[in-house]
Amino acid sequence: MRSGRPGAGVTRRRRRARVQGLVLLAPALVTLGALTLYPTVWVVWLSLQRRIPIFGVNHFEGLGNYAFLAADPRFWKAVEVTVLFTVASVALEVVGGVAAALALRGQRWGSRVALSLLLLAWALPSVVTAKLFEWLYNPAAGLVNYALGGVALNWLGDPRLALPGLILADVWRTLPFVTVLCFARLLAIPAEIYEAAQLDGAGPVASFTRITLPLIRRILLIAVLFRTLDALRSFDLMFVLTGGGPAGTTETLTVYAYRSLFQAVQLGLGSAVGVVVFALVMAVAWAYLRALRREGLAA
Repeated sequence: MRSGRPGAGVTRRRRRARVQGLVLLAPALVTLGALTLYPTVWVVWLSLQRRIPIFGVNHFEGLGNYAFLAADPRFWKAVEVTVLFTVASVALEVVGGVAAALALRGQRWGSRVALSLLLLAWALPSVVTAKLFEWLYNPAAGLVNYALGGVALNWLGDPRLALPGLILADVWRTLPFVTVLCFARLLAIPAEIYEAAQLDGAGPVASFTRITLPLIRRILLIAVLFRTLDALRSFDLMFVLTGGGPAGTTETLTVYAYRSLFQAVQLGLGSAVGVVVFALVMAVAWAYLRALRREGLAA
């Protein structure tokens, strides 16, 4: 006769499988820790120092760099620009992405070609996209001004137009990401649901608000999460197109950190800005993950 509790053998097998899985994952976890944990700790430690190598300044500052940022108008302007850029870009991408996905689903022919052309923008590197829009925004020969009737708008040199110009460029580049996610989800919705809604008298607006939107809400949350985190860390477009100008109207936190680190060579201050960006990204990720858990998507 077998002794022991029922299911004890299953429990032991599960434990052995778990230990074996951890052993197999150990090399990857160690490598990941070395590549992420150590640099993160070092940047946090560097942010507590006043280090300017070209002047030989190197001493412990404590929270002095953070105190300086708290009273720095330029830092708060960068925060404002970062938030405005992120909110406007993500909002336009969500609205445009859903509209484009609905249009793709409604196409009877040519949807694959349209999707392939749409993905070209997503496939281009950010720097290439920035140079493309630099030509499009050219005040003298740019296609954008020509399409507007030949008006001479200085998109990248006018403080009132520079940030909207960056937002439009970012939306053009990343809207396909949201479109593809929403389109894939729309294809999984059975057509019978819409047919039943039409029999009950539901029009296009009611079908969208009562059927489509609730069914794609979860995938939209995931898309918004990734796009928000990406927009908060965006650097390529504004660095290539405007360099943070004119008059600091497009200087985000990442551009401010770059200038502090590599132009002013204030390693401690630049690291402090980097820590602020990291904390902001982590806070946003935590908030979105809580929302995803409420949707039943996260463990």
